[in-house]
Amino acid sequence: MLHGARNERHLLLGNEAIVRGALEAGVHTIACYPGTPSSEVPDTFLRLGGEGRYRLEYSVNEKVAFEVAAGAALGGVMSLVTMKHVGLNVAADPLFTSAYIGLPGGLVALTADDPGCHSSQNEQDNRCYARFASLPCFEPASAQEAKEMTRAAFLLARDLQQPVMLRTTTRVNHLRGPVVFDNLPESQAVISFTRDPARFVPVPAVARNRHRALVDSMNRARDIAETSSFLLERAQPNSGVGIIASGIARNYLADALWACCWTDCVRVLELGMTWPLPEQRIRDFAKGCDRVLVLEEGMSLLEQNVRAIVQRHALRVLVEGKNAELTEQGEYSTALVTQRLSAFLNRPCPTRPARPAQSASLPGRPPNLCPGCSHRAVYYAVRQVFGDEAAYSSDIGCYTLGLLPPLRMADFLVCMGSSVSAGCGFAKASGAPVVAFIGDSTFFHSGMTGLANAVFNRHDLLLVILDNGTTAMTGHQPNPGMAQSVLGKNSVHIDIEAIVRALGVTECAKVRAFALKAVTRALEKMKPLRGVRVLIAEEPCVLYARRQLKKQRVTVAEVVQQGEEAQRCLKQLACPAFYLNGDQLAVDSTLCSGCMVCLQIAPTVFKSRKC
Repeated sequence: MLHGARNERHLLLGNEAIVRGALEAGVHTIACYPGTPSSEVPDTFLRLGGEGRYRLEYSVNEKVAFEVAAGAALGGVMSLVTMKHVGLNVAADPLFTSAYIGLPGGLVALTADDPGCHSSQNEQDNRCYARFASLPCFEPASAQEAKEMTRAAFLLARDLQQPVMLRTTTRVNHLRGPVVFDNLPESQAVISFTRDPARFVPVPAVARNRHRALVDSMNRARDIAETSSFLLERAQPNSGVGIIASGIARNYLADALWACCWTDCVRVLELGMTWPLPEQRIRDFAKGCDRVLVLEEGMSLLEQNVRAIVQRHALRVLVEGKNAELTEQGEYSTALVTQRLSAFLNRPCPTRPARPAQSASLPGRPPNLCPGCSHRAVYYAVRQVFGDEAAYSSDIGCYTLGLLPPLRMADFLVCMGSSVSAGCGFAKASGAPVVAFIGDSTFFHSGMTGLANAVFNRHDLLLVILDNGTTAMTGHQPNPGMAQSVLGKNSVHIDIEAIVRALGVTECAKVRAFALKAVTRALEKMKPLRGVRVLIAEEPCVLYARRQLKKQRVTVAEVVQQGEEAQRCLKQLACPAFYLNGDQLAVDSTLCSGCMVCLQIAPTVFKSRKC
């Protein structure tokens, strides 16, 4: 992607197409916090290397990433900041102020939404942020559009000197499609910074004036939206029925119209630049219709806006949108859109729309920790020491997968970094002992402030930091706690224990997660104590150790003795490598990682052997 030239055609992931679009725009600085479904964007920049074209930074959280990118844009270069949808909540503070002061170099904020909660704790619709913070917003529906809109977003951001949002969804980020390249620029000009405190230092008197400037900027963006190349209209002169669609719903609409031979029955207006809306074009489109259907995943934002435009201009047109089938929850599909169109057009569908294959005979596959995951060993030890006496405050990461029986290590979870603070609040309110869990990357993301607050306010909490040496859940991206030998020369390792002690925690211990006796002794020592206590359990993520650290498995476990102890180990540890062969416990050698935790729990049941 660093050398592809104009008219070359490549098959790209949606996220890879975003990278190419940023390169074609001349991006110089990329800052991110990894989060599915956005993670492949910075990971692709990392894999490409850049050859001096850009600088990539994995920041400790989304707020910091946004501030780094905003600072770079203030310094005059095109900047990209990437995150998943909930990350924009963390970055909201600099987001709003950046829109007020403006960023001369140009900044694009990629927010990857997740309808259907494939990998997230909510389905929030970040088009609300575009409206709330007054950001122009692009919504691609194909890999080609992902590239084109990314480049257009950068050019608009520099033209307006305002942040611009690129809003994607899981299906767009992870689709694959053909992308036709344009040439890469030699370099983009750096806009020299001119000191102007009356613009860039938003004390109240400045902010009032900058709010007016933001309104003027959005009015300019509105004029641009009216003639945007991403505003597509397919008119049928004899049809009084219209459909307005945005985002991935445009794809489902196209499939449904084609499959049912309804293309000639309706007028269609597709919005690629979805904020600010091209009010005049929507008004003119609606004028020619008796009825209009609005198709959009997520909240009924576009529907409400279209209704307002129709009412404002006193148009005699019926606007329809979401109903019992197409709701604000989950994802749309071709089948759902076809069903909605059939009712809207009052026509039977001549073909049966394809639906996802379903079978009652397929076994369920609940979320589970990997075979050999060190979190399982720590959870087993915690349950042996605390059982149901304690409440368990969890956090965002692989370790959340320990919520199911028999481990049951998650009683509540609020958001990323909340395990410490929410655990403290719960302990104060309930009087119950609380054990909180947080990963190394999440600790650097937003756990440190909670720990400082816990010490400052004399809370009573046992915090277990599950340090597996990487940002595991999103794909092993760098974080400050990774080994220096892995980080290389561009980043510096930061010791977690040193931070914990510097924050005022006196009861702090570090253990190897697979050393069950050491973990158990540390937990038993801390259990009767009061105040803030921290246990750091270290062990590399089993996948990371194998793929990145090149540590090869040398032993596996096998069952040598059945009986009550074998059944107890099966039920209490529940390693995915265990399986029942009839009523006998067995170990799948292809799954066993050789962690040897089961040998420590039931030494008479298991033995190790060379793999």
